[in-house]
Amino acid sequence: MTIEFADDAQDLIDGYRRFRASRYREARDLFSRLRDGQQPATMIIACADSRADPAMIFDAAPGELFTVRNVAALVPPYEEGGGLHGVSAALEFAVTALKVKQIVVMGHGGCGGIAASIAAAADRPVGQFIAPWVELAADARDAVLRNETIPRGDWQEAVEHGAVGQSLKNLMSFPFVRAAFERGQLSLDGAWFSIGKGELHWRDADTGAFTVVTADDPQLDQDNKI
Repeated sequence: MTIEFADDAQDLIDGYRRFRASRYREARDLFSRLRDGQQPATMIIACADSRADPAMIFDAAPGELFTVRNVAALVPPYEEGGGLHGVSAALEFAVTALKVKQIVVMGHGGCGGIAASIAAAADRPVGQFIAPWVELAADARDAVLRNETIPRGDWQEAVEHGAVGQSLKNLMSFPFVRAAFERGQLSLDGAWFSIGKGELHWRDADTGAFTVVTADDPQLDQDNKI
């Protein structure tokens, strides 16, 4: 029996076949070991943006990263009320069951979710479901918009950085995260990825400033300065 795929699906099917013929063939033993469970040391909370793939950025193999992706890489504060808490559920599983040792919140340049948050501050419509979600970044956004020393052209990146800090703050509102952190069993870090330059910026936990992580290739670092 021959299965016919729609044109859009055919691209995925072709990609799967390339995977089976190359990367799966090379990592068959790894997939075999992973079939009974996972033991990732790191959880990544990243944006759903198709241009900022954590596995590619960190050159991670299957089983190495427990990844949650959503609009603008946001973490809600801890709450016990009703509702469906996808990020919170994944966070609980990562910390209490998988016992991850590190959580990294990674924002990125040109984030549409952060742009929507800035638009919402000006009362521009951003979407029925997007609007309440991006309000999670409201404190970070409003701090930037009130700061007269930050030029309007720098608002986007400044809010992207601030939202990472806000999500890290929200992480500490979860009792199981705070407990693991205070026991020294869990570290919390922030990062930001420049899509245009392919550069990773790491957040200083004390100052909140982001610094470029240098590449091993000096020429690549030089090229990005041009």
